[in-house]
Amino acid sequence: MTLKSKKIIANNKKAFFDYFIEDTFEAGIVLHGTEVKSLRMGKCSIKESFIRIEQGEVFVYNMHISPYEKGNIFNKDPLRVKKLLLHKYEINKISGKITQQGYTLVPLNVYLSGSLVKVEIGLARGKKLYDKRQDIAKKDQRREAEKDFKVKNL
Repeated sequence: MTLKSKKIIANNKKAFFDYFIEDTFEAGIVLHGTEVKSLRMGKCSIKESFIRIEQGEVFVYNMHISPYEKGNIFNKDPLRVKKLLLHKYEINKISGKITQQGYTLVPLNVYLSGSLVKVEIGLARGKKLYDKRQDIAKKDQRREAEKDFKVKNL
């Protein structure tokens, strides 16, 4: 079995700040026309995007794929709803968890796996304001420690 290279196209850092990520899944994505070429150039944003399960199928909303410059009439709407490809048992597992209170689905990464475009989605639970404050305090402490470490090594 050969290892596939993983080239990250888009990353959703805000998701890790706003949610506790309980579980992750790898999903394929249905793309049309020149969207793949645009993704290969890194023209994708998932900051404001979210995922819904409708009638046993998974869809991602507000995922912005910029139009391909040389694509003329073949370009699609940048914010169109895109279908994600998951196994039926994964969809059932996720929908069972989402029915519990406080769980949601968020896209974490968009990346190329070999020649395929994949989306890493996370089963997430929302953070409260005090949880976010704790994360900020931890980051500040780590930053201070790194600064002190640099000063001592010079």
